[in-house]
Amino acid sequence: MTAQPYPSLDELRRVVDVAAGRCEGDLLLRGGRLMNVFDGSIERADVLIAGALVAAVGDLGDASAAQVEDVSGAFVAPGLIDGHVHIESSLVTPARYAEAVLPRGVTGAVCDPHEIANVAGVAGVRWLLAGSRDLPFDVWVTVPSCVPSSALETAGAELGVGEIDDLLAEAWVVGVAELMSFPDVIAGAFEQLAKVAVADAQRKTTEGHAPGLSGRALQAYLAAGIGSDHESTALAEGREKLKAGAFLMVREGSVTRDLEALMPLVDPRHADRIGFVTDDRLPNDLLDEGGVDVLVRRAIEAGVDPVYAVRCASWNTANHYRLSRRGAVAPGYYADLAVIDDIAAWRAALVVRHGNVVARAGRLLAPMPEPRTDDASVLATVRLPPLTDEALRPSAPQRHGARVRVIRPIPGQIVTEALELTPRISGGRVVADPERDLALLACVERHGRGGGIGSGLVRGLGVRRGALGSSVGHDHHNLMLAGADVGDMRLAAERLAELGGGMVVVDAGRVLAELPLEVAGLVSSAPIDVVRGGLDAVEAAARDLGVDTAGVMMTLSFLGLAVIPSLRLTDLGLVDVAAACIVPFEVEA
Repeated sequence: MTAQPYPSLDELRRVVDVAAGRCEGDLLLRGGRLMNVFDGSIERADVLIAGALVAAVGDLGDASAAQVEDVSGAFVAPGLIDGHVHIESSLVTPARYAEAVLPRGVTGAVCDPHEIANVAGVAGVRWLLAGSRDLPFDVWVTVPSCVPSSALETAGAELGVGEIDDLLAEAWVVGVAELMSFPDVIAGAFEQLAKVAVADAQRKTTEGHAPGLSGRALQAYLAAGIGSDHESTALAEGREKLKAGAFLMVREGSVTRDLEALMPLVDPRHADRIGFVTDDRLPNDLLDEGGVDVLVRRAIEAGVDPVYAVRCASWNTANHYRLSRRGAVAPGYYADLAVIDDIAAWRAALVVRHGNVVARAGRLLAPMPEPRTDDASVLATVRLPPLTDEALRPSAPQRHGARVRVIRPIPGQIVTEALELTPRISGGRVVADPERDLALLACVERHGRGGGIGSGLVRGLGVRRGALGSSVGHDHHNLMLAGADVGDMRLAAERLAELGGGMVVVDAGRVLAELPLEVAGLVSSAPIDVVRGGLDAVEAAARDLGVDTAGVMMTLSFLGLAVIPSLRLTDLGLVDVAAACIVPFEVEA
């Protein structure tokens, strides 16, 4: 990725000369079927490229170029752009992420580095910006707006309005990321509205996060100047937000899969108001299904007009973020495109980025720089308080037979249900109850900022013995631990500290499997297939403990997400998200 997101004067002179026929181009694609995202047509057209830009499109019989590719009969589409993704959730660096999606025709992404910012603050955002430079893949950044995401957790850093304003001045920063503290926005909180104001002042966007918002609450949220939402999970919800003027981002992540529910809205009548995003995708899904290309493919399979499906992952996203010369194959636009030989399977025969052929037949050709692994600001970030078994378990209820609050994750979603159950007590202590699928749950502050520990119970993971642990714990990214044995939970935490972060599975005092994530406790510098293998091993070891939850490590990571209903656990305790407060483990009489 270049340091300058616009073409130079010399590049403009050259592309005009090539377009006018005064000199030869650099690359000519002959005989393709152009997917025109402006008028929805598919027509035979040659594409002539000069340097990084498209010079001309159409019947260019007399055109010449240093390199000519015969793409007769294949579809020529703009390179896809993921409109909202947390690259850190792929567990790899931007370079490794690009290696996975670029051969599929995805040439760019708008990244919210919210995860690494919650660990390392401004330094984390700058690490991601630096790690995206010089890639044959474009990474635009939205500045994380909620670090921490709420006052009900301890993150590793804070980003205030001043830090956000400074980061907005960066060339590759396109806006303020999802304002997750929607109750504060609706209440007119100065701090949140100020974040919108600084984005407006720099002519950049402010993105939304409005799960379940409706009626006057939704109107108030959007009235602040927030332009999008990617949290709609139901058709009626998506339709209401669309009618209210939001740019509706349709999401298909690893856990949150909303495309099917929202598919009726993916229609050309909604023009530029629909965008495709992945939000969070794990390595196995990136490698097996793809990135944002999976939404294009599934939309086409469902009968959506193919050109409109492409537009939702290209021009619409570029238009929303005001990305100049992006999202289409047209004169003066950057030559970021994919030649698709099988539109139903969305198989890219050729991928071009900035005029260079970077992938062919699913194989990456462009060299990727090695990820940086020497930035002290994002290393050795797991700093734990002294741990005891008793600190990791909740206190027994004071009243005999009292009910306690229990978190139940809902399969296939990131929302949870708040249960009230009578816990199992042994020796005056709350213990796991595998027969009722009740595991101990703990959240340990790991940034060296107080050492708080929240504890509770979770139902639905299927943990029969041992323990699971992860330093990926949205959004604060404190340690999330779940287990049937509190000693194994403590061992899992201690091993995570030794690794510098990651995911582990422990049983009977022995580590069964682990995935090191040395960068901020979130990301590995290893190739994505290696990380995928480590994650698969962790998930397999979890199944050996009785876990029957698909993607259990991601499910565990979301149990601390204090901005999504309904009950969560942070280092400060159990969080009632709707009431925005810490609540006791024991249910009041």
